[in-house]
Amino acid sequence: MRILLLLLTNIAIMVLLFVVASILGVGNYLNETGTGLDLQALLMFCFILGMGGAGISLLISKWVAKMTTRAKVIDQPKNQNEKWLMDTVRELADEAGIGMPEVAIFPAEQANAFATGWNRNNALVAVSAGMLQRFPKEEVKAVMAHEIGHVANGDMITLSLIQGVLNTFVLFIARIVAFAVDRIVFRSDGPGIGYFVVTIVMQIVLGILASMIVMWFSRRREFRADAWGASLGSQAGMISALQRLKAESGMPDQMPENLQAFGINSGKRSGIQSLFMSHPPIDQRIAALKSRSQ
Repeated sequence: MRILLLLLTNIAIMVLLFVVASILGVGNYLNETGTGLDLQALLMFCFILGMGGAGISLLISKWVAKMTTRAKVIDQPKNQNEKWLMDTVRELADEAGIGMPEVAIFPAEQANAFATGWNRNNALVAVSAGMLQRFPKEEVKAVMAHEIGHVANGDMITLSLIQGVLNTFVLFIARIVAFAVDRIVFRSDGPGIGYFVVTIVMQIVLGILASMIVMWFSRRREFRADAWGASLGSQAGMISALQRLKAESGMPDQMPENLQAFGINSGKRSGIQSLFMSHPPIDQRIAALKSRSQ
């Protein structure tokens, strides 16, 4: 259901953007003769798809997060744990100088939490039921401070902008290369089968490289969010929470991949896979926090 929902959402976004591009008259980026590229129209087309896709995804991120994780927003606390969580998030939000975010709990045994939303005063922070049940309150508070740090730093907006710019260039460069290969290798007068095949291949290759760049930025911002967790919560609580997350790292990850960049925990990877990690290794994060107090 999660995969189907994400697939349908992405398809709907792409269809909408193609319609917008057509209305604006940049859907056709060939020149008047149909044998060359109108680079200005092509760049506008790629910008609409690249930035538009990232922007729409950001705007609907809270809705998608609730649907994919089955997170339940706390409107009225039903027990002491929920009341404590709401009061803690409100206190942290006030200290960080942001609007009170929506607070939710999602049904997962693995300890995790995430934040999302299109601006710092209209965000959502959520924690897994497993973390809330098993972790001491000092550690949960530090984790919530970490997520509030993501919101206060504008990490969701920043990463979406980076993703949008990279998407634009991936689409733009892929089509230029494909058109050149189609003309030189396949000797086509206009876009032929070679153009479409090379476009797909280039988008895959460049998309992988773009993902590596986005994940690098994500890892950098995790260190800043950890620092917020230590400052707004407590350094001991943040370090202890990370150590507990490391100890539980063998549990299955139930966080959808589209939300992992804004979570507290992400699965371990090694070798070339480490280039696609949204989070630095936990040992590095702990070491960075300990170095702050020295």
